[in-house]
Amino acid sequence: NRGNSMVSGVIFHIDENSKWEVLLHNVKNLLLACKSNEYAVEVLANGDAVASYVTPPSDIARMMENLAKSNITFAACNNSMRGMKIKVEDLFSFVKVVPVGVLELIQKQNEGYAYIKP
Repeated sequence: NRGNSMVSGVIFHIDENSKWEVLLHNVKNLLLACKSNEYAVEVLANGDAVASYVTPPSDIARMMENLAKSNITFAACNNSMRGMKIKVEDLFSFVKVVPVGVLELIQKQNEGYAYIKP
């Protein structure tokens, strides 16, 4: 942690497919600006943005995969998946499923995560 900061991690929230590129660049820039493993970083997708976890290989998918290799956690809201008829086995292998996206956001913020939404 940085100095007296109470921030233990960062949770990036996305619910619109059109915002993926901006969000992933924000995550990449955070990684470049911070010391290695200074913050835990999670990307939580709910709503329409969950669909990008099942798209065919693309620049966005490759960026996600590379960030996942840098210990970035990617999470999908199970409620959104159910609404879009997306199965766990359809997701990229590096994506974890959380039961309720909004509850994940609340829990992470209670754990000291900063909330960022592009």
